[in-house]
Amino acid sequence: MRRTQSSRVWFIAALLGLGLAVPNRALAQADEIQVYDGGLASVGTFNLTVHNNFTPKGIKVPAFPGALVPDKSLNGVPEWALGVTDWFEAGLYMPLYSYDTSGGWGLDGFKLRSLFAVPNADNRRFVYGANFEFSINAKRWDSSRFTSEIRPILGWHLKPIDIIVNPILDTSYDGFGNLDFAPTARVAYNFPTGWALAVEEYSDFGPLKDFHPLDEQSHQIYAVFDRATRFFDVEAGIGFGLTDASDKLTLKLILSRDLNNQHRPPGSESRKPAASSQ
Repeated sequence: MRRTQSSRVWFIAALLGLGLAVPNRALAQADEIQVYDGGLASVGTFNLTVHNNFTPKGIKVPAFPGALVPDKSLNGVPEWALGVTDWFEAGLYMPLYSYDTSGGWGLDGFKLRSLFAVPNADNRRFVYGANFEFSINAKRWDSSRFTSEIRPILGWHLKPIDIIVNPILDTSYDGFGNLDFAPTARVAYNFPTGWALAVEEYSDFGPLKDFHPLDEQSHQIYAVFDRATRFFDVEAGIGFGLTDASDKLTLKLILSRDLNNQHRPPGSESRKPAASSQ
């Protein structure tokens, strides 16, 4: 009993710390709003994760001429993954799609992904890994045709608390100093029933050579719940912008299922378990 009470105290303190640590711009247009925890599909397992995000109250001007308008937009993508080894997973995001009130429906490109992580990350106290993505973008999605993401993964499974950090760097292949620092973080409490309650934070500080002023940085905080079931895993959350340059309200829903390993016992983990992707 003492251990459980102590864990809950630490969990509440971590949530408060996460909330106080972020400056008062919300997450920019994104097909995937998720913190990676190093979980991999089992070798030979195909996994499908469907991401959908809706912004009921967002920025009303495009980030660049011809871009999507975030306000009342819907963004999503099916993410196809294959467990290649116990430390490597290959992935494909296709098709990226979106809808906004000015341009209607459209396809936004696709992404290739390589995820490396320490084997059996879900069962380790300290986990680490790295994810690499290469994107080919439609004109309305990004001002650069080709972009990439480098996502280091650091995490601690403290049972029942998880702390995960992804210090992401984005690039448009325009020089080291222009690498964009967009970290994400997650603190979760895992209940014995199989549910998890978490706070996640998504940020964009700007290029390494010259961070944006605080009021122009992107910071959004999410309340999230996760549940692993026999048939699929679900992650849902609501995000709130913390600056005037932010989307004020964003909803996310992630559904995941192993396509060729369907008879998992209730509460077991698939590729990105309840402890987990932007």
